Amino acid sequence: MQQIGFDVGGTFTDLVVCDADDNIRTLKVLSTPEDYSRGILEGIGQLVDHDVLAPASVERMVHAFTVATNALLTRNGARVGLITTRGFRDVLEIGRLRMPQLYNMDWDKPPPLVRRALRLEVTERLSATGEVVTPLDEADVRRAVDELVEAGVDSIAVCLLHAYVDARHERRVVEIARERAPQLAISASHQVLPEIREYERTSTTVVNAFVKPVVDAYLARLESGLREARVDAPLMIMQSAGGVMKSQTARQLPSYCIESGPAAGAVGAAALGKLLGIPNIIAFDMGGTTAKACLIENGEPRLTAELEVGQSLNAGQRLLSGGGYVVRAPAIDLAEIGAGGGSLAWIDAGGALRVGPKSASSVPGPVCYGRGGSTPTVTDANVVIGFLHRSHLLDGAMPIDSAAAEAAIGRALGEPLGLSAHEAAWGVHTVADATMVRAVQAVTSEIGRSPREFTMIAFGGSGPVHAATLAMAAGIAHIVVPPASGVFSAFGLLFTRIEHRLVRTCGMDAAQPDLVRLNALLEELRAEATDLMKAEGVRLEASETTLQLELRYRGQSSEIAVDLAQPPSREGIDASVQDFHREHERTYGYFSPQEPVQLVNLRLRVRARAGRTAQVRASGVRPAIEAVREARSETRRVYFGERWGWQDTPVLRRAQLGAATGPLVIEEYDTTTVVPPGACVDLDDTGCIRIDLSEIL
Repeated sequence: MQQIGFDVGGTFTDLVVCDADDNIRTLKVLSTPEDYSRGILEGIGQLVDHDVLAPASVERMVHAFTVATNALLTRNGARVGLITTRGFRDVLEIGRLRMPQLYNMDWDKPPPLVRRALRLEVTERLSATGEVVTPLDEADVRRAVDELVEAGVDSIAVCLLHAYVDARHERRVVEIARERAPQLAISASHQVLPEIREYERTSTTVVNAFVKPVVDAYLARLESGLREARVDAPLMIMQSAGGVMKSQTARQLPSYCIESGPAAGAVGAAALGKLLGIPNIIAFDMGGTTAKACLIENGEPRLTAELEVGQSLNAGQRLLSGGGYVVRAPAIDLAEIGAGGGSLAWIDAGGALRVGPKSASSVPGPVCYGRGGSTPTVTDANVVIGFLHRSHLLDGAMPIDSAAAEAAIGRALGEPLGLSAHEAAWGVHTVADATMVRAVQAVTSEIGRSPREFTMIAFGGSGPVHAATLAMAAGIAHIVVPPASGVFSAFGLLFTRIEHRLVRTCGMDAAQPDLVRLNALLEELRAEATDLMKAEGVRLEASETTLQLELRYRGQSSEIAVDLAQPPSREGIDASVQDFHREHERTYGYFSPQEPVQLVNLRLRVRARAGRTAQVRASGVRPAIEAVREARSETRRVYFGERWGWQDTPVLRRAQLGAATGPLVIEEYDTTTVVPPGACVDLDDTGCIRIDLSEIL
């Protein structure tokens, strides 16, 4: 039996096939932005043609996609209408009093995903405790639905003021909308996010409605193509929080899959860390378009309850919020920045060298790909300084034109800056590193952690190329480069489990908790979790649950999640409060035990118990389409900046590596690892490359 994971990136689509004996085959194909499903199907066709994949033997498919993210970044989603409680039409417009560019008078908030003419009010009102204050005016609802249909919307978001407490009015609005407009996609807040705060709930529901038709159409095309290829296994979709769900569920709740791709790499890094006995990790994933950093503590990726999507990819710091659309959904806490191999290098109006966030993508791609690109990229720079092979990538499957890359960098960057081509190329590499340091700091320094206390696991097509220079800039001494590192996010998909995360707002003081209400809410969550897992085909006895409380000091506007013992008890809540104080001090530098603590939300995670997952072994990892290439040592000139200059650098394959000191370049099918002069490097028993920078920091 076989498992297959496929991860779609901006430049490459990565596919990983694993059999029952943990033999792993990898494939990289260029992504197809006009229809990302086509790239996946072309890759599967190649795997079948080379007898790597047997369609009838596939028992599990897991997919991570960027379709929802791209729709938000390009504002190319559905035409959405919003139905809300009278008086709350402008919640989306008001938003929050935060802006990412405090002193930029030209900065504008991103336009709402629903223009004002399509935000319609209906008469109804529930109290904050769920009593009917004003009955629902169903004639009002019918009028609103008909008006939206006439306006040509594709999708309707329904968000009534207190539907998180009692959804009776909202359910009726959905029923009427489906009766009068069955052709439209409907997203209701009590299904998407039954949680307090009208702006966050409205924004999340609208984002879900905005991307829902796009994701639905994409997955429909992909599943149709898979059926034609006779791959009939259930298609599972990666969630932002690290679990997976069936594609049918993802079509209804695409807002839970917005950070689908980056989350897969973090899950794989956490699994590898457990295998290696490394509990505290910075997962660094650099692909063709973006770079991502994630903190893993005690073997678990750090989670956040909220994302801000569709903002500039060069924002970096989470302290600068307000530039995107809020999605209040559990997600692995990732900092993403527009610095990948395909990121464009350019000179700004002040004469400074910049990198990203715009990317050459796969079409036309970097100049060195010879596919029509004319603006130099990070990959072009790495070719010029010798970090990447000057004649080919992918073991010869992709020719590289280093002369074209050097000419483009010299013309566009070197001449204006008064630098040689290799000096300008090193500048591009260094600026890219400086940009990515912001992502590392966002998941460490900004939450009270020191990067020096963590090991970096580097992956992605460009991750191991930049890992050492980035780690030096961030003060990180130890790096691990796993086997299949260039397709590691796709490999991480094979470690995932079916999972759902549910929430209920409880709103009470920790000093006087209402245990009856808490336990009633817990029973609601358990019943919903049982239904969800049943729909996923998982028996209750084959799943496990964990419970968390979100707490805050009275008057604060954000919460911290801590574990809660089941079932809720006074002793368990007191223990959670103490955990909250400790985590507050660790994150913000202080705690205040005399301040009243509020319980805000009750969260439950249900997931399938761990089954068989793939084991990464370097000896078991091979490209699906192997090039005929002798494993022989080479030497090439590599430029390591002003500190070390040009160095005659040995070039090896991973299997040839033993204990050594840099400079060294390790070339593989899916990536290249660069070891700077003076760094120590070795290959461990699992086939991971270990780099120690202690002597040169």
